[in-house]
Amino acid sequence: MGDSTRSSWAIFAGGILLGSAAAAGAAYAATASLISKQEQHHRNVALQQQEFDKVRAKSPLRRSSRPTRTSTPPNHQYQPQDANRAQVLEEGPGPVGSPRVEWLAREDVDHDDSYYNGPTTSSLPEHWQSFNTAAGGAGSFSRQTGGLSAAAEPSMTNLAGLSAANQSPEPPLNGNYEAAAQHSPGLDLVRSVAVASTSSHHFNNPGSTALVSQMPGSPLAQHKLIMPSSADKLADTGKAIEQAATMYDDYCRVITPENLLTEESEEVCAMLVECLELRRKWLFKPQLTPEQRRHEQEAAVPADVDPEPFSYRPLPRSNHTYAMVDGVVRVWPDKRSVPGQDLFPLPGTAADFFTDMHRVLRYASLGPVKSFCHHRLMLLEQKFNLHVMLNADKEFLAQKSAPHRDFYNVRKVDTHIHHSACMHQKHLLRFIKSKLRKEPDELVIFRDGKWLTLKEVFESLRMTGYDLNVDTLDMHADKNTFHRFDKFNLKYNPFGQSRLREIFIKQDNLIRGRFLAELTREVFTDLEASKYQHAEMRISIYGRKQVEWDILAAWVVGNNLASNNVVWLIQIPRLYNVYRDQGIIENYAQMLENIFLPLFEATVDPSSHPQLHCFLSQVVGFDMVDDESKPERRPTKHSPLPQDWSSKHNAAFSYYAYHIYANLYTLNKLRESMGLNTFSCRPHAGEAGDIDHLVSALMLCENIAHGINLRKSPCLQYLFYMAQIGLCMSPLSNNS
Repeated sequence: MGDSTRSSWAIFAGGILLGSAAAAGAAYAATASLISKQEQHHRNVALQQQEFDKVRAKSPLRRSSRPTRTSTPPNHQYQPQDANRAQVLEEGPGPVGSPRVEWLAREDVDHDDSYYNGPTTSSLPEHWQSFNTAAGGAGSFSRQTGGLSAAAEPSMTNLAGLSAANQSPEPPLNGNYEAAAQHSPGLDLVRSVAVASTSSHHFNNPGSTALVSQMPGSPLAQHKLIMPSSADKLADTGKAIEQAATMYDDYCRVITPENLLTEESEEVCAMLVECLELRRKWLFKPQLTPEQRRHEQEAAVPADVDPEPFSYRPLPRSNHTYAMVDGVVRVWPDKRSVPGQDLFPLPGTAADFFTDMHRVLRYASLGPVKSFCHHRLMLLEQKFNLHVMLNADKEFLAQKSAPHRDFYNVRKVDTHIHHSACMHQKHLLRFIKSKLRKEPDELVIFRDGKWLTLKEVFESLRMTGYDLNVDTLDMHADKNTFHRFDKFNLKYNPFGQSRLREIFIKQDNLIRGRFLAELTREVFTDLEASKYQHAEMRISIYGRKQVEWDILAAWVVGNNLASNNVVWLIQIPRLYNVYRDQGIIENYAQMLENIFLPLFEATVDPSSHPQLHCFLSQVVGFDMVDDESKPERRPTKHSPLPQDWSSKHNAAFSYYAYHIYANLYTLNKLRESMGLNTFSCRPHAGEAGDIDHLVSALMLCENIAHGINLRKSPCLQYLFYMAQIGLCMSPLSNNS
């Protein structure tokens, strides 16, 4: 070969080498550029997350209150400002990272701590370990392979990487959870939520790479990774869920999105918090809460504490003195105390209460407050529906696993039962027939100027025992009594006759309530035989005269009407106008004196009313009853004092509520200081009438009966939920 030929080939070869070098340089430059872009992307994401952390740290949004394990990031506790406490109070503080749906794993589940602390080679699937080693470690960019290595898959004992610690500590940067979920076609709800919560991770975050790489448009979708298929992951996830339901009883918890509060929402939250503070101001609080008394030994039945509750044990007389001032009983340590220095001062006067009540009413009528509360209530309802969808099967499995427990042998307490209606119709009819057959010659009533026996009473009604049946008894509250309080009261008359009501279901009559006592003992026997049924019997004190308390206590104690399954609750009918028209009392203050002064006498000196002292140990609370639909004038701070209320018109519900509450407040403080039991205030409220009844109950009462009118006010309904005020409902009567 000639020199010229060799030179040409050398030039050609050199050109090839130069071209290869240029191509290699271009490839290297492209690779370096890609690495630079990836690193820049990581820095941008980190900066955005830091900014998001700063914003969220300043905004006390609602957090999950789920306890975390030591291997998970610690909870970030915070104290919300007053303007935002209403929203925070729903679930309390918790970890900064609140996933949309989190798995509440039990503490005995063995979590894979290596997953939280970063993946190691041993934690990777076996077919990934060689790839991880060659790539320079899990989650790092490999210059040799030109791609990202796959992150370690979480252990399936951690529920396929869906535990709270595995979720993203931040929501998507653009806040669009729905769009992020739509980027995962073909995945079920659990997978969609996982993608939504992991889409804001760094691409080298453990447990997120495999999911993010499945999303269209993701930078990782361009790289070839060795990882399980979607079908495998779904199968593993299904197994983990099934395992949790059958072995660990894990439950899904629904967490709502964390939206920043607007200026209007902050003002609304401040108003709601103010309403809750007013309740905290007025409500009676015992010295020791139930949580503080958990160390005390519990009794299976009340008889274990006091086997003979109606056995009087003499107690020394206290030195306390008391007197009713402006409708409220004031207590002083002794006779030498200076008037005006009350031993148990009230949170405020009647004028203060009515002022606070009108403030709550004003807040409840504002449009922004209604909108905010309606939104929160709808959100809570949907959360509950989602909870039912996610956990109904697990709860059913848990219910079946409980030995010797079903609906019929769990404790059931009837907290809304009137003593005069504690028996069913057939029971009362059977009792009446029995008495008419066994005791026809018993003198039972004085009517029309002569004494009548039981047989003569039925003869005057032209009825015999053969004619009696449940239909003629007619004591069932049907659809005709709905919103008809007058017809409802008439249903307490057997066969429509008031004289039979006086004979059989009154304790203050000619036979001293013997028939009613026998009937009550039969009801007690039925409750004790069923073992799991309990009741709070409501019995009336009218306030017409002070001796009513001694008559009632003598009837209960004399007939030994005590049971491990029954306690008593006093109901006060709001009938001042009736007693005023009859000339029994002259003003409203006299009615209050007749109701409360005997209670203070029996508390300070039990020997003055020994039977009443024993009976009060079985009383748990006070109720207020009457027709709430009657028109009334809402009280104000300018309303007259009780001793000046001599009008023939009845006082409003709120007026009754404050004065009964105020006297109970002082009585409870006195009895608590002497080591005696206290009483709760639990009136009928919200069955009809104005919503100021519910506002009064919100501020003064532990719980109420009915509360149907809460549906008319989203604000009050939400406040009742926030304050956790119980409602004693009657599904049959309230939905007729």
